Amino acid sequence: MLTIGLIGGMSWHSTEAYYRRINEQVASRLGGHASARISLQSLNFAEVRDCQVRGDWAGSAALLADAARRCEAGGADLVALCTNLMHKNFPALEAALSVRAVHIADAVAAVARREGWTTLGLLGARWVMEEAFYADRLAEHGISVVVPDACGRELVDRVVFDEITQGRFLATSRAAYVDIMRDLAARGADATVLACTEIGLLVSPDQAPLPVIDSATAHADLMVDLALQDTLVGS
Repeated sequence: MLTIGLIGGMSWHSTEAYYRRINEQVASRLGGHASARISLQSLNFAEVRDCQVRGDWAGSAALLADAARRCEAGGADLVALCTNLMHKNFPALEAALSVRAVHIADAVAAVARREGWTTLGLLGARWVMEEAFYADRLAEHGISVVVPDACGRELVDRVVFDEITQGRFLATSRAAYVDIMRDLAARGADATVLACTEIGLLVSPDQAPLPVIDSATAHADLMVDLALQDTLVGS
């Protein structure tokens, strides 16, 4: 079994979900007392958020690169960044490692390809929805995106940072997200990618009006696939 490196804390709520999902999957696949080998670096989100607000992406890249090196020093054979937005700094993270870094959008694309979905509604922080770094990665897999209108993007971003990354999951915000998902479906989305790792804690698949890809779940599952590949082949 390979050791999975996790760079989390952005926020800790979704990092907890990663940890649980990875260990549940390892236990299910291997049985008995099996659990995952994990090297975890959990950052202080307040420091990362300060970089975001100030537009100091070089500063956040330095924080993530340092965390990546610490994950690898702790034995990680492959590394996941437990946040969608901070994949804006993925090149710096990847450059800091001598082991594989696994991009969250690649995990999302793997689910979409398996299901035959080619157009995804995109919900996340405003940078994820408005900039090209995430959509371009999906496009490499032949997947296009649709995003909410300006008012919808503002609402989605506000809920991300004022509520769900602080552990507040409100019914009113859930209803607003569901309405936005309905609009994405009407505009051609086959499914919605929850491209903030906390959104799956707010809107469950059975509450969504169209299929969803929970990016945190997809990412965690891909890490388990990679970590257990040799173990399962040899079993």
